[in-house]
Amino acid sequence: MTQLAEDFGKVAVLMGGLSAEREVSLQGGQAVLAALVNRGVDAHGVDAGRDVLTLLQQEGYDRVFIMLHGRGGEDGVIQGALESIGMPYTGSGVAGSALGMDKYRCKLLWQGLGLPTADFVMINDDQDIALAEVLGFPLMIKPSHEGSSIGMAKVENRRELEAAWKQAGGFDVEVMAERWITGSEYTASILDDQVLPLIRIETPNTFYDYEAKYHADSTGYFCPCGLEPTHEAELQSLAAKAFQAVGAKGWGRVDIMLDAEANPYLLEVNTVPGMTSHSLVPMAARAEGIDFDELVWRILSASMVVE
Repeated sequence: MTQLAEDFGKVAVLMGGLSAEREVSLQGGQAVLAALVNRGVDAHGVDAGRDVLTLLQQEGYDRVFIMLHGRGGEDGVIQGALESIGMPYTGSGVAGSALGMDKYRCKLLWQGLGLPTADFVMINDDQDIALAEVLGFPLMIKPSHEGSSIGMAKVENRRELEAAWKQAGGFDVEVMAERWITGSEYTASILDDQVLPLIRIETPNTFYDYEAKYHADSTGYFCPCGLEPTHEAELQSLAAKAFQAVGAKGWGRVDIMLDAEANPYLLEVNTVPGMTSHSLVPMAARAEGIDFDELVWRILSASMVVE
């Protein structure tokens, strides 16, 4: 059924919040808000503080477009809170959001299902440092519950490993070491049940870090991605399986590395991807003939589905 702007009621675009990704969330939230207003939706920006549920109820909102990144927004917390007051929202539910945000348990799930992902270990103490070394250097060190590459570092030896572990521990009590994959990085954007054209990412930085994602003009994005159509279709199918495995829905992104032999490795799922001028989902949507306003409309439309 075709949706009309008034069908959505009063919409809160939740942005900002309290996580380390607050500034990126504010940028994306403003872009989403402008797109909804352009389409005639009664949408309003809401900077999500600790009183957000009270505010949503007092101001008479009917549904929420979630543009919160990181903890509290992408990890199932706000999703569960909204369900507790019966308010519809965009994107993945509680379980899909929580698993997508938890890099370690997401990879455990993929591994258990036989989906390809780089070898990894959780680092809790010095004994785990030794286990990480067994994976072989170089390694990528990641806080398990952060996004936007916050707290991540490539390490080449034990000294760097110990330092990166301590640094990442400042962002998260759970820190993961992952075998470094040398190759090309691709991202698969998902809208409803459709996997959009893949984007190949190239950066002169050591890896696709926060600077490369949000500020650098030197980052290259290629769509078409340059793969043979059959190979791209295989990776799109893998991304769909990875997305469905964690229980994600609505929209999102799956990041994949190809090594020198073109073997794929799943990196992570993003259940509330960025929507800034540098963001990848809008870029992939454009390649499919979907402009930004239509993309935002479709994401909001999915929140109308009652399960």
